[in-house]
Amino acid sequence: MSEIRVNSIGNESNTGGPVLSGITTFSGQQYFIPPKGTTAERPSDCPPGSIRFNTDTSKLEYWQGTVWLEFEASSVELADQNQTNSAGGLGARGIIAGGNSAPQNTNSIDYISITTLGNSQEFGDLFDGAGFMGGAVASTTRCIFGGGYTGAGKRNVIQFVTISSTGNSEDFGDMTADGNTGRTSCGGVSDSTRGVFCCGQNSNGSPYFTNTLSYITMASNGNDVEFGDCSNPAFNNALNGVSNGTRALFSTGGGPASARVDYINIQTTGNSIEFGTQNVGGGGHSATTGNKTRGIWGGGYSGRNEMGYVTISTLGDTVDFGDLTQGRFEAVGLASPTRGVYAGGTNHPGTPTINNTIDYVEIMTTGNAREFGDLSYMSPSTQGRHVKGHSNGHGGL
Repeated sequence: MSEIRVNSIGNESNTGGPVLSGITTFSGQQYFIPPKGTTAERPSDCPPGSIRFNTDTSKLEYWQGTVWLEFEASSVELADQNQTNSAGGLGARGIIAGGNSAPQNTNSIDYISITTLGNSQEFGDLFDGAGFMGGAVASTTRCIFGGGYTGAGKRNVIQFVTISSTGNSEDFGDMTADGNTGRTSCGGVSDSTRGVFCCGQNSNGSPYFTNTLSYITMASNGNDVEFGDCSNPAFNNALNGVSNGTRALFSTGGGPASARVDYINIQTTGNSIEFGTQNVGGGGHSATTGNKTRGIWGGGYSGRNEMGYVTISTLGDTVDFGDLTQGRFEAVGLASPTRGVYAGGTNHPGTPTINNTIDYVEIMTTGNAREFGDLSYMSPSTQGRHVKGHSNGHGGL
C-alpha cells in the first residue's frame, strides 16, 4: 500500500479541497479539521450530508438538502443519566423555571441533579419572565420553554437554556402556529429531536383554550410549526406529558375528578387520538413524570395527592401508583430513566398555600413518594405555582 504525506491538498485552481470518491479512510491520533466559514458563507449547492464548522456559532453543522442543521452533541458530563459517571459527570439534570403567587411573578431558573437528593440550586433567569409558564420540552442538551403569562398578557416567546451549563435563557423563536397570540398552561412532550407544545390557553376570548398542537426542531432556533389539533381541547390541561421516544401522551383537560389522556406519534404530524382516562392521578392541572415504559401523573386540581400510572405502549386508563407527600396543584414533573420527581405547586387554586417541596418516586416501583428536598432559591411568596421544567433524562430520549 502506498503512503503519501503532505501538509495540504487543493483542487486544480487552489480554491478549495479536492473531491474524494470511493471509500476513503482517515486515521491518526490528532484531529481532523472540516471546512469552516461564517453563517453568511454557507453554500447551498452542496450534496446532502455535507459538513462544515460555523465560525459564528462555533458549532458543527450539516446540509440536510434544503437547510443547514446543527449537530446535537452530548456532554461527557451528562453521558450517564442514571448516576454520576466515572468522569465526574452530573447525571440527569432537571430544570425548573418561573412561578407565581399573585400578584408576584418570578423569572428565576433552578436546577436539581435528579439522581441525588437535596435542594435545588440557582441556574439563572428567564430573559422573558413569566410567572404562569407555558410549555416545556427538552433534548439531551436543551430545555426549551414556550409561551407564558404575565400581568401584561399571554406571551408567545420561545426561549431555551443549555442544560449542562448555568446562565440566563436565550431567544429561540416565537409561538406563531396559533395565530401569534401567545399561549400559557400548555403541555410539552418531546423525543430527542422534536418538541411538541400541546393545547393551552390563548388570547382569543371565549373559549380561551386552544386545540393547537405545534412543534419545533429543538437543535435549530426558529418559530413553532403547526402539528395538528388536540381532539379533546379543554381548559384544565395537564402541565407536561410523557414519551417513549415514539409515542407521547398528555392530558387534554378535565376537572377535579378525571381527565382524558390523548397520544400522538411525535415524528408524524396529525391530530391527537384518545389513549384513556386519567381517573387516578389528579385530573386537571396534574404533573407528569416517566421513562420509556411508564408515565405517572401526580397531584392535580384542588391540591390532590394521588398518583396514577399507565404503560405508554398500551392504551388504557391510569392505575393507582401511590400518594405524594402532600397535595400539589400546578406542580412540575421531571425524570431520569429510573426516578421521577415532582416539584412545587400549591395546595388549592382558590386559597393557595405555596408548596416549595420536592418529592421523588422510583418509576418502576409503585408506592408513596418520598422527600427529595426543597425549591431553595425562589422567595416563599413566588415559589411553586405555575412552574415549568424538563430534564435531559426523560423517556423520550
